[in-house]
Amino acid sequence: MMTMNWSGAANQLSQQGKAYVLVTLVGVSGSTPRNSGTKMVISQDEMFDTIGGGHLEHKATKHARIMLDKGKSDQHLEHFQLASNLGQCCGGNASVLFECFAAVGVNIMVFGAGHVGKALISILAELPCHVTWVDCREEQFPSHVETYPNVTKLVSDEPEYEVANMHKNSYFVVMTHNHQMDFEISQAVLKRGDFCYLGLIASDTKWRRFQQRYKHREVDPLQVARMSCPIGLAEVGGKLPMEVAISVAGEIVNLYQSEQKALAEQNQALEVDSTQLKSKSTPASQKGIFWKEFKELLNAD
Repeated sequence: MMTMNWSGAANQLSQQGKAYVLVTLVGVSGSTPRNSGTKMVISQDEMFDTIGGGHLEHKATKHARIMLDKGKSDQHLEHFQLASNLGQCCGGNASVLFECFAAVGVNIMVFGAGHVGKALISILAELPCHVTWVDCREEQFPSHVETYPNVTKLVSDEPEYEVANMHKNSYFVVMTHNHQMDFEISQAVLKRGDFCYLGLIASDTKWRRFQQRYKHREVDPLQVARMSCPIGLAEVGGKLPMEVAISVAGEIVNLYQSEQKALAEQNQALEVDSTQLKSKSTPASQKGIFWKEFKELLNAD
């Protein structure tokens, strides 16, 4: 059990983009270990605060973890009798509301802690994403990097090998101080082929040379064509570090917002299809009626 309270945990997990379930006692009767309104937070590996312990909390935790495994936001109300069959002799009843907040699926790896890298991280730290910030120079990272809850600092002498540790459909931003390092990192991402975004900061000359080198290394040209180089939104000009950072961040936000919208529309279509299929398969005699119609039946003489 962690010492952080439920509200602090919910805030921190939200900032980190991690999944969690907010558990609330919304109704109690009889003898119960905690009062109505008591809350706790359950993540995949931790618990914060308590709704009274015992088998009720054990069952609630098990139910919350099942919701977390589904990987989507959801709400559910469960009713528990605190009797011998639940391993508690309180004899009361508890209604428990489970509110699951799914993890943010945007994972970004930024290579380079130079001026543009620092400016970009300051923006990404305010967005719902996980950021791994990589550089081979420990001294380049600002002292306040630890205050960003969704940013992980990573010092690596061979940053190209860190690419393999990222999730499928991750975002990669390459802007180190060394051209050869940029090439090795971008080549590692291209050979994976399962990236969502690969942005490379480069001049026209650098970009042409990299394209020739990819060709000599037999990198799939279709993957190279997916790269964002020049990096950032064309509509956002300027060469100052913050101007470049805003352009890159805007491109990333535009991409992940479009993907989330498409996914939401796809899920909605699947739900509609499922509802229609269920409606067709349910006999009319077994279908429920709306409350308004039920109330009219009750009032009818």
